[in-house]
Order: sequence, then structure tokens, then C-alpha cells
Amino acid sequence: MAWVVGIRFKPAGKIYYFDSGDMDLKAGDTVVVETVRGIEYGYVVMGKRQLSDDQLVLPLKKVIRKATEEDEQTYLSNRAKEASALDICKEKVREHGLPMRLIDVEYTFDRGKIIFYFTAENRVDFRELVKDLASIFKTRIELRQIGVRDEAKMIGGIGTCGRVLCCTQFLGEFEPVSIRMAKEQNLSLNPTKISGVCGRLMCCLKYESDQYDEQKQSGGAKRGENDRRAKNTNPGAGA
Repeated sequence: MAWVVGIRFKPAGKIYYFDSGDMDLKAGDTVVVETVRGIEYGYVVMGKRQLSDDQLVLPLKKVIRKATEEDEQTYLSNRAKEASALDICKEKVREHGLPMRLIDVEYTFDRGKIIFYFTAENRVDFRELVKDLASIFKTRIELRQIGVRDEAKMIGGIGTCGRVLCCTQFLGEFEPVSIRMAKEQNLSLNPTKISGVCGRLMCCLKYESDQYDEQKQSGGAKRGENDRRAKNTNPGAGA
């Protein structure tokens, strides 16, 4: 068992657990933690609680400290630099004639790395681009290819329901969605009716899928029981 807090680094991002140690942390606090990417600034979204080892990915990293005013200023400064970095990278992509579309950029908190997110139809040889960017920003550069769902999550938008996209509001991870879910809910199988702005099946098809499965199972069990009762009442019915 361990005392942990759940931390996000982006709105609606995945929740990661960290060892809270002796710190009294609650939802809404900002913290500085060590991750595999380096030192990061995050938001506590799940207050201190005790979880068993099988619920965690061990070993846990510890929360370094509650964020200070200086930490907050560093975080805001990084966010301000990102727009300029994205423009510079777009210009370099054009210069190299690379078939890729830049979506977002992110500075790590300690500015030890800049991560550029992009989409592309195929694999892209961006080695020369990385060299150019490294010479400009004087830090480590990472280019990360993402899928269309991740692109929609980063950019945001309005779904066919008229509401802000679920993935930008609360979905921490994408769960598998299949055409079977639409069939079980008696929805139109017209792709334009059941696809999201990303072009993939809408994530909300998954929301009620478990309930439909339960109803299907309970309905089958009930029919089976009714058939047995009918057969017991009229033994010759099955002859």
C-alpha cells in the first residue's frame, strides 16, 4: 500500500500517480514532480489516498514540492514561448519540404526538451529538421507523430451533439470503439452519423455499451428461464 496523489499535466490528460510522501496535497494544488521526461509542473486532480500495489505502476516517483510562485511564473513563461517555437518549426518544415503537419509544441518545465507533435500520412525523415531546431533552441528536440484522435484532443472543437469534444474535456485515454456498439444501440451505420470530427467512430458509442451488454445478457437469461418454464408446464411442447 502507498499514499499517492493523481496528477495531470494537461487538461483532460492521463492521470499519473505519484508518491505524496508527508505532503498534505488536495485536488486543485499545483506541484513539481520528476517524470521520465524530466522535471514537470502538474495539477493534482485526485487528492491523497491509499492504493494497493496492484493498482499502481511501481516504482513510484515522489512529488518534489508544491509549486511556488516562481514555479508558476516559469510554467507561464514556457507556455508563452511555445507559440513562437511552433511558428519557427513550421517555417523550417516548409524549408525542408517535409510532408508533415505540425499540431502542437510543448516545453518541459525545466526547458531540457521541446516536443513537437505532428501528423503525417507516412513515416517522415526529419533528422535534418531536428538538427536545425536544436541549433536554434539550444536544447534537446523531440518530434512525435500522433494520430487523428490525439490531434482532435489537442486542437479541440465542437461535436455533432453541439457540445465541446469529450476528449478535450474529460477523456484521459481513448478506449477501443467498434461498429458493433453502434449496431447494438440501433444507430444508423452511416459513417457521417457515427463518426466524430477526427473521422473515427465517436467515443460516446462506448459510454452505454456496457449497459446494452448487460441488458442483452439479462434478456437472454430471462428468455431461457421462460422457455424452461413453458416446457415444464407443457412437456409435449418440445416434441
